[in-house]
Amino acid sequence: MILRSWTQAAHQAAQAPPERNRYVDLLRAASICLVILGHWLVVVIHAEGNTLSTRDIRSVASWVRWLTWLFQVMPIFFLVGGYVNALGWQSAQRRQESYAAWLARRLQRLVLPVLPVLAAWTLIGAFLTQKFGSGSDGLPSPSLLIKMASQFALLPAWFLVVYILMILLTPLSYRAWQRYGLASFGALTAAAAVTDLLALGAGWQILGWLNYLFVWLAVHQLGYAWQAGRIGGARRCLLWAAGGLAALIALVSFGPYPVSMVSMSTQEISNSLPPRVTLLALGVAQTGLLLALEGPARRLLERGALWTTTVLINGMIMTVFLWHVTVLVTVVGLIFMTVGWGSFSLLTVVPGTSAWWLTRPLWIAVLAVALIPFIALFNRFEHIGQAQRTAAPPAWRLLLGCTLVCLGLSILTLRGIPTAAWPGINLLALGLPFVGAALIWFGPRRMSSPGE
Repeated sequence: MILRSWTQAAHQAAQAPPERNRYVDLLRAASICLVILGHWLVVVIHAEGNTLSTRDIRSVASWVRWLTWLFQVMPIFFLVGGYVNALGWQSAQRRQESYAAWLARRLQRLVLPVLPVLAAWTLIGAFLTQKFGSGSDGLPSPSLLIKMASQFALLPAWFLVVYILMILLTPLSYRAWQRYGLASFGALTAAAAVTDLLALGAGWQILGWLNYLFVWLAVHQLGYAWQAGRIGGARRCLLWAAGGLAALIALVSFGPYPVSMVSMSTQEISNSLPPRVTLLALGVAQTGLLLALEGPARRLLERGALWTTTVLINGMIMTVFLWHVTVLVTVVGLIFMTVGWGSFSLLTVVPGTSAWWLTRPLWIAVLAVALIPFIALFNRFEHIGQAQRTAAPPAWRLLLGCTLVCLGLSILTLRGIPTAAWPGINLLALGLPFVGAALIWFGPRRMSSPGE
């Protein structure tokens, strides 16, 4: 399988048009790898005897909180998203393609891959409810166990909800970019700052959730600026990086914001749930630094191996992103059902010690190997229908479908899948994305685009 995937990726890499900005693909692939590594490291699973506990490595070793300035790469996703959506929308306008047709194509690869994850967690939740319905030594209550595991496993879907929102708003946000340029970024930055001021200063905390729109739209606008060549040149980019970093340091040093750029349950204020202006400052710093490196990186990507690796990762990017946390939960569950947690040395090492850090590469390797069969089984859902293009459903169906998908995923990521009613899992929330996907997916007839 690995050799076949590499061969296919090499073939696709060789066919890439010369005008393609390969650095965009590299940033997307590298960001995914950092997300996976961060999730596999930050969650500490520790066994004492046959009793399992979970904690956050940042609560054990506080210095790790500074590393979130590196591992919090959501701004890079939205930067790349802005670049890609600008290109896609420009292309659609040149072909005189409708908003519905463009939207249907953009949603296809995002929505379909999440359905097998939800189906799997429906089965896992039902199994755990039946298996541990009366409780088990060393385990939390069944409902709490399912809630913790499913919330963690479905965490990647939360990003998907926000990114779908960015896609829905692309025609409006791109029009704002065309008319106002970087002033559109400035306006969103100001809106994010005012929102934080009202949420944290005036105590109107509910308003803080608006920054899911303002913060990530602002970074998305930077993607437009990158694609338009408005942020370029090493010196100018480094000035952006320095400005963003200075703002971030000032906000953390003199404001109410914590050091960790990833939410922690032990902290009253989170930088990421909802996003704060600190994440926008981090995004500006990351944008400046990464774009300053674009020239040398694009020259490196002319080399076959690095570019092929980039293509390989991008070809399975939704699969590894959506399944990597489920892999962690599955591995821990299999250890319990086979040898027992207390007999698996990688889980018994005291967290935060030198021995724990030295064994993390082995733990990461175990999880990486366990991820391979998931890729083999589920990667096909990223590519279903790419050869057959059907007429797009009407825009109202796409918007309704997106609403149902996002509503279901939001409920599941915030509350988990358990419920007090039979059969112990929230079938309504689990079913909403499937109904939404059906509305998005099914079109009435075969479509040929102009020039096809």
